[in-house]
Parts: sequence; C-alpha cells; structure tokens
Amino acid sequence: MQNKDLLAHIEGCRQNREKSRSWIFNRYYRLMFGVCLRYVSDRDAVQDVVQEGFLKIFSNIDGYTSKGSFEGWMRRIMVNTAIDAIRHRKATGLVLGSEESLEEIADEGVFPIEDDDDDENFTVHDVQLAMAQLTPMYRMVFNLHVFDNMGHKEISDHLGISVGTSKSNLAKARRNLRKILLKMKNKTGYV
Repeated sequence: MQNKDLLAHIEGCRQNREKSRSWIFNRYYRLMFGVCLRYVSDRDAVQDVVQEGFLKIFSNIDGYTSKGSFEGWMRRIMVNTAIDAIRHRKATGLVLGSEESLEEIADEGVFPIEDDDDDENFTVHDVQLAMAQLTPMYRMVFNLHVFDNMGHKEISDHLGISVGTSKSNLAKARRNLRKILLKMKNKTGYV
C-alpha cells in the first residue's frame, strides 16, 4: 500500500505542483540513478538519463494508475529511458568498444570458464566495476534478466532481438563478468 505523503505528491504532480515534483525527485533520485547506472556506465550520461527519465515520469504521471508500485512504474520508465539512450548513442556512433574487444580482454586472463570456485566473494562495488566493462548489449540483457526479472521473450521484444540472441548474450555476459572479476582478483590478490 502506498503511503499518504506519496499519494498526495503524485496527485500534486498531476496538478503540476512544483513542490510535489521536487519531493518525488529528491526522494527517488538516488534510487533511480542506481537503476540507470546498471545500464549506462558513464556517470555524466547516467545523470542525463535520470533527468530525462524524470521528465517522462512527470509528463506521463496520469499513466500511473495506483494499482501497482509507484517505484516499479518509475523503474520501468528509467530502464526504458536508459535503453533508448543506448540505442541513440549506438545510432550516432557514440558507443565505443565491441564484443570482439571485450572477448580479447577477457581471454587475456588465465582462468578457465568452467572454474567452479564457489568461495569467491565479490562486493557490489566489484561487480559494478566489472559490469561497466561489459559491452552495452551484454550489460543491457544481463540487467534486464537478472535485476529486472525479464524473461528472454520479453527481452527480445523489448530490444528487438531474437530470443536466441537474448539467451546467448546473457550467457556471454555471465561468462565475461566472471572472467573480469577473476582477472581483477588475480591482479590485486583480493577483491
């Protein structure tokens, strides 16, 4: 159930009250920044995505029907905004790196893929650093599947790729993430 303050501020946004918009922005900015950071690794670009996402939230506030979680509704808008930004950057040639270059980086390590060392403990920060090294498409599929609980069919519809490509990208993202983390551990002696 939504709390009364939140519901009052949602209604205030519907009535274009700046105080309500500020309240929602301040309350959810950090959380939404974290959501977008999973998709876009450049912090300046993340700030742009979050700003754009909030603009969409406020201009489409009537689309929130109060039947589900407001936070979940906002997350969906932020994820879609991040994906749109990545598509735009890719279309304009601003996405650097390729899957081949990531493969070359990952293959420099001495760790076999089937390494099954279950005592590896990595911090959230370690995983975020490693995820930032994934290609945009691998990172996007990984995030949608792991953090946003989307199935491969939903991911394929959302990104305009085949189900097989979604499955393949997820498997490669997991494999490369593990290689990157193990390589980080090998370089530093600890993670």
